[in-house]
Amino acid sequence: DMDADYYLETIRTVFQEFDLVNGTWEVKSPEGVQELVRPQDIRSTGLLTIEGELDDISGAGQTRAAHDLCTGIVSEEQRHLEVKGAGHYGIFSGRRWREKVYPEVRAFIAARG
Repeated sequence: DMDADYYLETIRTVFQEFDLVNGTWEVKSPEGVQELVRPQDIRSTGLLTIEGELDDISGAGQTRAAHDLCTGIVSEEQRHLEVKGAGHYGIFSGRRWREKVYPEVRAFIAARG
């Protein structure tokens, strides 16, 4: 869970002002210096995005968009999973999690050792 101020700031930054996709999102580094968030600089990891076909909170394609932003991750290290019949919460709980999502997440992590 997150407090109301953080939640509202995230909504404003990500969904209203589009700071991430516009390349204008700044955060403080551990040293307290303002830095741009640069997803294109991510290189040494895999990227697995998941969305539910029936998600009524996150719109279709919102998680897939991360692949367009993370251009430094080679395509062989990227995977997108759309879970048919799953809503927002069904992706991470219940039968669809156990039968569809968890096996994919487990395999994705195991393949990267």
